[in-house]
Amino acid sequence: MPDYVIDAPVQPVVPVADGGFFPVRRVFCVGRNYAEHAREMGHDPSREPPFFFTKPADALVIAGADASYPPATKDLHHEIELVVAIGREATGIDASAALDHVWGYAAGIDLTRRDLQAEAKKLGRPWDMAKGFDASAPIGEIAAASRIGHPAQGRIELAVNGMTRQLGDIADMIWSVPEAIAFLSGLVTLMPGDLIFTGTPAGVSAVVRGDRLEGVIAGIGSVGTTIA
Repeated sequence: MPDYVIDAPVQPVVPVADGGFFPVRRVFCVGRNYAEHAREMGHDPSREPPFFFTKPADALVIAGADASYPPATKDLHHEIELVVAIGREATGIDASAALDHVWGYAAGIDLTRRDLQAEAKKLGRPWDMAKGFDASAPIGEIAAASRIGHPAQGRIELAVNGMTRQLGDIADMIWSVPEAIAFLSGLVTLMPGDLIFTGTPAGVSAVVRGDRLEGVIAGIGSVGTTIA
């Protein structure tokens, strides 16, 4: 055992639907991957090359736990997303081979400090503090691809306090799951334990303390959290 000078950090994990836990290495996110969401953010939804940002693995919120309202914002937004769990190393692969590297899928929520993001965009600065803050990535159980296959279509929905805010279909992604994996694998070597949040449909909006967020993706699973 290494002679650590401080206590080693706890390994972030996500529960698996059939039992056990998926150890998480890194969390990547695809930006503006649904045309209607791109439009509501004021951008052209053309098929320009995908871009990515990251969240720390310990930003994950599991098992329906509360997500604390973060400091330094007055405009916290929800974004329901399909999450892909990588199970095999991938470097520079083609889209035709990408699904062979997927272990499973989950529903997740990308919480965003929208006011900080808008300021960062205006000033040409990174999005890190708008996206990668504590408890910014609630996630449901991961469903193994060996059981559910590789869904390419299905209803994706998020409700706040029982009222639907976001509704779409994962088939509406600008860049499909295989395409996003292949492109990202040309930028970094994807490793077992990596997660990819694949973008959100239109309807993002602000939440406040006490709001209950419940998301579902047909054929994959659900995610829920309360803003504490």
